[in-house]
Amino acid sequence: MQFTIEFFRIRASDGAHAMLARISQDVPDLEAAKVRAISLFETLDMPQLPDGLRILNSAGIEVFAWHPGDR
Repeated sequence: MQFTIEFFRIRASDGAHAMLARISQDVPDLEAAKVRAISLFETLDMPQLPDGLRILNSAGIEVFAWHPGDR
């Protein structure tokens, strides 16, 4: 299945999201996409540290959102 992982920062003053990176992944299912996304959150070289991530399915619908405090 094809998923898109988006990593973002959240502006404290108004909650606006700024995307830092978008990566497409071909993985067997949503659970595998979650594992991959969280792993990339901790290892991917981005210009800033992200505040969270979300996973979109092939139709562009958000199917999962995560922040480091959600563990």
